[in-house]
Amino acid sequence: MKQLENQIAVVTGAGRGIGRAIALKLAAYGADIVAVDLKTEFVQETVEEARKLGRKAWAVAANVAEAASVEAAVEQILKEAGRVDILVNNAGITRDGLVMRMSEADWDAVLDINLKGTFLFTKAFSRSLLKQKSGRIVNIASVIGLIGNAGQCNYAASKAGVIGLTKSCAREFASRSITVNAIAPGFIQTAMTDKLSQEQKDAITKQIPLASLGQAEDVAEAVLFFASPAARYVTGQVLAVDGGMVM
Repeated sequence: MKQLENQIAVVTGAGRGIGRAIALKLAAYGADIVAVDLKTEFVQETVEEARKLGRKAWAVAANVAEAASVEAAVEQILKEAGRVDILVNNAGITRDGLVMRMSEADWDAVLDINLKGTFLFTKAFSRSLLKQKSGRIVNIASVIGLIGNAGQCNYAASKAGVIGLTKSCAREFASRSITVNAIAPGFIQTAMTDKLSQEQKDAITKQIPLASLGQAEDVAEAVLFFASPAARYVTGQVLAVDGGMVM
């Protein structure tokens, strides 16, 4: 029996990159998947791949930064899937720039999607999770939330906030056997890092003891651990998946 058999997992930002890898990893280990993104067409490929693995899969549209959109999506998910056992808050964006030049709009956009979005989805599912007295929440933070980065004050603040949110929710939900943990990826090879020059990639690699960028699969494996029975007694933790960069 696969370790996530008969469980339903919601993954936000599941259309590509890390989110897609997470959704398909959980599906490979038996979970049925709800793939969430701004538009359903963004997650159709993820849904089709999950179904090829023999799992049920749903595509759901939601703007994670808008409470009404999130509440409607969660209502739809609970109606169609019946319950949710695993929530992975992965949706996120960047709007980089030096603080002296950063617009209020770029600050708000990043905080709204990365931090507020994680809060809204957690809040919206909290009632059903608390009622069933079980569940796993995994939030995707970033090593930038641990160490900061020039030109990313909005992103760093949002991901540091996700870490604080994770620890507070872990304390609130522990009495109902719900674990809440965070993963802090380092530099992962995605469409975002593919835009970097080779010189930039080389400079980043020099900061990483394992001397390479990570893969989306590396983050997905960490999510699988937190979602699995193996992590029954682990909550409120932040796992850096970063090749040793911030050890």
